[in-house]
Order: sequence, then C-alpha cells, then structure tokens
Amino acid sequence: MAVATNVSEYGVVFPPEPGLTPAEIIARAEAIAPTLVARQAETEERTFYAPDTHEEFLKAGFYRILVPRRYGGYEFGIDTFLRVVMALTRGCPSTGWMYCLGHAHALMAASLFDERAQAEFFEAGDFICPATVMPSGTVERTPDGDWLLNGTWNYCSGSPYATHFIGHTLVSPAEGEPPAPMLFVAPRSQWRRLNDWGGQLGLKGSGSHSIVMENGLVPARYTLPTHVSQVTVNEGTPGRDLHDNPLYGGGQLSFMVIEDAVLAVGMALGALDAYEELMRTRTTAFPPTMTRAEAPDYQFWYGEAAGMIATGEAAIMNAVQQWAETTAKGAPAVTKEQEMRIAAICHEVVKLCWHAVENYLFPTAGSSAVRQGQRIERVWRDMSMFHSHAGFAVFLSTIAKRELAKAHFGIADEH
Repeated sequence: MAVATNVSEYGVVFPPEPGLTPAEIIARAEAIAPTLVARQAETEERTFYAPDTHEEFLKAGFYRILVPRRYGGYEFGIDTFLRVVMALTRGCPSTGWMYCLGHAHALMAASLFDERAQAEFFEAGDFICPATVMPSGTVERTPDGDWLLNGTWNYCSGSPYATHFIGHTLVSPAEGEPPAPMLFVAPRSQWRRLNDWGGQLGLKGSGSHSIVMENGLVPARYTLPTHVSQVTVNEGTPGRDLHDNPLYGGGQLSFMVIEDAVLAVGMALGALDAYEELMRTRTTAFPPTMTRAEAPDYQFWYGEAAGMIATGEAAIMNAVQQWAETTAKGAPAVTKEQEMRIAAICHEVVKLCWHAVENYLFPTAGSSAVRQGQRIERVWRDMSMFHSHAGFAVFLSTIAKRELAKAHFGIADEH
C-alpha cells in the first residue's frame, strides 16, 4: 500500500474533529476522570485499562493530541496533553500512567524523524507508543541496510493498545569499536507483548508489560544512532522544519521528566479528593465528636497537603510554560542548562506531592481508609512504586542535579 509521503501531492489529512479545541479536549478528560475511580480495582486486576475505556479515549481524540495536523492529529501542544494526563491520573493513577507513557512519544517521533518515516508512523492518525531507555536485545544488519532485532524490553508502559514501540539496543559503529546506543521505532507487527505485569507494589494497572522481538524487522529510517537522553535539539530538528512548529523542536529529555512530575501531581490530587470525602463523612475518634471538616487538626492536615500539592501543580505548569517559551525562541535556546533546570523543578514537584501524601494524607486518613483497595492506600502504593522508577530514583534525584551544575559552570564531561 502506498504511503502519503508528499504533502503537496496527497494533501493534509484532517483529524476527525477539525474544530476541536484544547479546552474541549481537556474538559472531556475531566468528565471521564471521575468514572475511572470506581474501576481502579478492575484495572489493577486486568493490568491495563479496559477496552471500552480505550475506545472512549479514541473517540475523545486523546491519542491524536501530539500528532501533527498534517497526519490527522490535533497538534495541541504539551500543555493540553499534560492537562489531560493530570485529569486522568487524578481519577486512576494506573490509567493516567498508561495513557501518558503510551501517547507522549508521539512528540519524539514527530520531532526526530524525517518526513517519510513520520508519514508511516502516523498513517493511522492515532499513535500509542511505549518507550524504554535501557538498551537490550541483539541486532544484525540485513543485506539492504535495515535491522533485525531479537530480545526482550521490560517496563513498556502503554503496550496493550500500542501501535508502535520505541526502544534502544547497542550497535558497534564500526568493526572493532565499542557498542553505542541505537534508538529504534518498531511497528506493532514486529513484536509481541508478554503477560508479565501486575505483581508489583503499585501501578498494577499501568500496562507496563514486557515486549519481545523475534527477528523483528526495523527499517533503517526508523532508527537513530543515539540514546534519547543524549539527544540535542539546539541545532534544529526534522520535525521543527517539517511542521513549522517549535513544538517539534523542544527538549526531549526535559519533556520526559515533565511527564513524571505531572503524573505525581495527578496522583496526589486523587489522594486529596479521597481525603476530602473522609473529611465530609467521618467523625473524630476522640471527643468532642464532630466531622473531620470541623476539627482543627484535620483542617490543618488537609490545608497543609492541599497547599503542597497546589504548589507542585503551579511549579510544573510553569515548567511547561518555560519549555514552550524556550522552544519558541529558536533551537539554540534549548540548552542543556535549561533542560536540567526544568528537570530540577520536576524533582521538587514530585517530592512535594509525595510528602503531602506520605506525611499528611496517608497517616491521618485512618486505618480503615488505608485497607487494601481503598483509594488513598492505592495512591500510596502507586507513589511508592513511582519512587523505584529510574527516571525519578536515578535521573531526577541525582544525575540531573549534577548535570545542571556542570552545564552552568561549563564543566565538560570527563568521557
């Protein structure tokens, strides 16, 4: 089947709702989010959100938010996408995580690859593509220059409904040279998903299954000789030129860690919602008996947590604004120092949200409210699991801080 790679010849593909606005798509997410709360247990048991939820997301346009308009997407920008993520995560952390890490990588695909590859990636309009950063598997070159991959890639959040997969493997640039990372995009036809998720402490319904490739064929045009954490965009990107939109020329690493912080805010807001319900319906354990909403101690605990979470939300949305404003200034403005400054903000946002839940909401909710399956208990598990994610535990907590200082003082890497 021929693929439309020449826009002037084939014309732009219009999205299903050409007049849809960012405000409308965010409102759809905010309307769907409350319906996800009662389905949290079944989502965890299934290990991914339900097929009818997936269909609802398709109909709402959620998988087209970051897809370029010329391929039938909405090209709304990361602020709209992240508001949708925050709303869905507030309703169900697993669902928000799976959706976020499934659709977010449309930005990477639309930024870093050439026109032909993009036309093929986005041919169906909707784009769901988990990604992992740990290189894995083995690879060999085909006679025509493409690649055959074999191996297993773990923690592929969003894999149950995925259309593609972005992974890394190691390739020797030339005979005798040490192997270096290669980023690749594999179509759904070239891999299979394992049923190996759900036994973890939290995020049991995030669809973070492993992906297996057995002689999976990846065209050379679907690969880049780099690791996503090493991508620099300050000299421009194919996507920025192709779509004439700075959205597709922004920092890839800083966008990835912004996702982490938005997910943390969404989770904490869900815990605060559950705590508010307890405030309205539960009474104090010791006299004088009154609703928790009337009790000074509970008022303080709620207010302290609410303030911390609101601060986290304000900080991350400012970071989103910084990301967009930086890209709008032009490719040279997207420096490593600016990327690491945004990463440092993201780390503080996650810490604020975690402390709000860990120090105030979870311990004062009461033992009956933190039984297995209760909403606050689930958020506590999910945020605890979050802390084991390499993006937070390794990169944001340690590497990003050092890299920010090195970039600011002009200290080069030793290797």
